[in-house]
Amino acid sequence: MKIVVLDGYCLNPGDLSWDAFAAMGELTVYDRTSLNDEEEIIRRIGDAQAVLTNKTPLSRAVLERRPQVRYIGILATGYNVVDTAAARERGIPVCNVPGYSTRSVAQLAIALLLEICHHVGRHDQAVHAGRWSACPDYCFWDYPLIELAGKTMGIIGYGSIGQAVGEIAGALGMEVIANSRHSWPDGTKTAQYVPLEELLRRSDVVSLHCPLFPETRGLINRETIAQMKDGSILLNNSRGPLIVERDVADALNSGKLYAAGVDVADTEPLPAESPLLTAKNCVITPHISWAPLEARRRLMRMAAENLGAFLAGAPANVVNP
Repeated sequence: MKIVVLDGYCLNPGDLSWDAFAAMGELTVYDRTSLNDEEEIIRRIGDAQAVLTNKTPLSRAVLERRPQVRYIGILATGYNVVDTAAARERGIPVCNVPGYSTRSVAQLAIALLLEICHHVGRHDQAVHAGRWSACPDYCFWDYPLIELAGKTMGIIGYGSIGQAVGEIAGALGMEVIANSRHSWPDGTKTAQYVPLEELLRRSDVVSLHCPLFPETRGLINRETIAQMKDGSILLNNSRGPLIVERDVADALNSGKLYAAGVDVADTEPLPAESPLLTAKNCVITPHISWAPLEARRRLMRMAAENLGAFLAGAPANVVNP
C-alpha cells in the first residue's frame, strides 16, 4: 500500500517517528500542503491508497480525482476538513483519533485561567527587568490577583475534556456547574448540570469544551455575553468559531468581561487584524493545547493503530460509517 501524509509537521516536527506507518507500506510524508490549492493536494496524493491529513482539506472534488483512495486517516480528533459524505459514498472509511489529548487540553485551560489570575509571565518579566531588586518593599504586583476557591466554574460541554477541567477546578476549591447536550453519568460526580442560561448567569469563569456544530457556532456572542456576570472570565481552547471574536473583544474593552484566555481562533493562524490582539486582558496562545510531546506521541500511535486496523479488515474510530 502507498501511504501519504499531507501535513505532518505539526504532529512531528522531528521529535517523533513515522516508522510505524512505514512498516505498513510505501510512505511519503509532506510537512505542509496548501490548504487552498486542490491541484497540489491531488498531485501529492498521487496513486496513494491511504491518505493522512490534519488540516489539509479533502473535498468531494479531490476524492473524485483520486478514485484509488481506500482509507483516510485524520491526525486529529476533528474531521471537518474531510467531505465525509463523499468518502462514504465511495466506501472510504474516515478514521479520527479521539481522546489522545484530554489531559493536555484540560491542563492548558487551567493554565490560561491561572495566568489571568496571577499574571505569572508578566511578573516574571518585571523581576528579570530589575523591578523587584529596586523595590522598596519585599513584594509588588502590577495586576489584580485572584483567588479561585469559592468561585463558580461553568463548563459548556461536559464530555471527557470538560470533566477533566471540572476535576481540576474542583481541586482548586471551585464550585463546578455544567451544561452539555448529554448528561454523562460520570459528570454528576464533579458538576451540577444546569440550563445554559443559568450557567451564564452564575459563573465567575465560563470554559468552553463543546464540539463545533452549526448550533454551537457563535455560541458566545453579544446576546449570551449580556447574560454573563459582569467581570467574568471566558476560556476557549476548544474550537475558535464557538465565539464571535468581535463581540468578545468589545466585551473585554468595555469591562463586561474581565478577561479571556483563548488557544484557538476563528481563522488560524490568527490574522494580524484580529480584534482579540488589541482587546484588553486577553491571553492568547497559538493552538498548543494538543501539542505536549506525550499527547502527540499518543496521537501518532493511535493513528498508526487505526491504519493497521483498516488493513486487518476491522476499521476503528470510523466517523462516517
